Amino acid sequence: MKRLFLLYRNAFGGLSRPAWMMSLVMFINRSGAMVTPFLAVYLTEVLDYSLKEAGMILSIYGLGSVCGSFLGGWLTDRVGHFKVQFLSLTVGGSLYFLLLNLRQFEYMAAGVFILSLVNDTLRPANSVSISYYARPENVTRAFSLNRMALNLGFSIGPALGGFLAAISYRWLFIADGITCISAGIFFFFYFRNQQGHRPQPKQKKAEQTEKAIPAERSPYRDVPFLLFTVLCCSFAAIFFQFITTLPLYYRQVYQLSETGIGSLLAFNGFIVFMLEMIAVYLIGDKVRKSVLIVTGMLMLGFSFILLNMNMEVSTLYVAMFLLSLSEILAMPFMATITVERSTENNRGSYMGLYTISYAAAHVVAPYLGTTIASKYGFDTCGGVWADWLLSRL
Repeated sequence: MKRLFLLYRNAFGGLSRPAWMMSLVMFINRSGAMVTPFLAVYLTEVLDYSLKEAGMILSIYGLGSVCGSFLGGWLTDRVGHFKVQFLSLTVGGSLYFLLLNLRQFEYMAAGVFILSLVNDTLRPANSVSISYYARPENVTRAFSLNRMALNLGFSIGPALGGFLAAISYRWLFIADGITCISAGIFFFFYFRNQQGHRPQPKQKKAEQTEKAIPAERSPYRDVPFLLFTVLCCSFAAIFFQFITTLPLYYRQVYQLSETGIGSLLAFNGFIVFMLEMIAVYLIGDKVRKSVLIVTGMLMLGFSFILLNMNMEVSTLYVAMFLLSLSEILAMPFMATITVERSTENNRGSYMGLYTISYAAAHVVAPYLGTTIASKYGFDTCGGVWADWLLSRL
């Protein structure tokens, strides 16, 4: 136990106080993440949408995410990450109270698009903020700390959301809105006068010129990085079945209750919370990032293959464990590659394009997943995703 304690202490040591506070902000925000994991179930069971209509709404959510990621990156380079994050958290939180009163398909589609647009301006701004407040030698661990906070919150949000949904789905929207606004208020008062780490002296910067991209270089003209974002999008299109098609699969095939679904989703957050920082600390500097990312993609494919093996609830947890490991091995290093590829002057644009790759997957994944599941069944859907991902490697 002493060795384990020392391992955790070393993994978390050396991170700046603002990096910890930024993670606390994201923990508060994500601990209320209840609407998105249950949105498909809410649309089909409460509003009586068809499976295809629910998939369309989730794809519209993804379209708003694409636009929000682009807008967030653009705004971050022009007005700064502080203003973008504060407005995204407070305005986005307020929109949840509007969304809970929408019923008609057209109104729900418009409301979901605007909500996603505002919420996802946060992503590139938050990523730039992490690299700004982290010490240069701890950027990957700072991203992992932030993701750890997100996943700790996500281990609470869906579990609590399942309990609230059993009472009334209205409470999901109310709780999500309150936690977003609370995170925005805390963020404002702590970070309004906070200074980040200063740029390195010029003589040290000169050593990095071979790796750095010129300040005027656009990420949209950086061909290797564009190919990298395609890879990220392919990974994310499969991974996001986790919050779109999989909850429907748990409900319709296994007949799990909202509490059971929430527990499975929370299990992912718990695993990532417990293991990611340790994994990054132990192997982050010892194994090539490309090897870690590809290994994570393979594990994601195997997690979907496993779902077709048998009909035991325990299989769902094993598959979720593999999905969680894939997240640990791939996502923090994808973000680090993006930071290393950019400079201070264009980091918002690079992080914006990186988050767009994930947002684009939000558009494609729900519609394709629900369409395949409605026409050919969930077994075919899982096999298709696994085959598609493995064919990209």
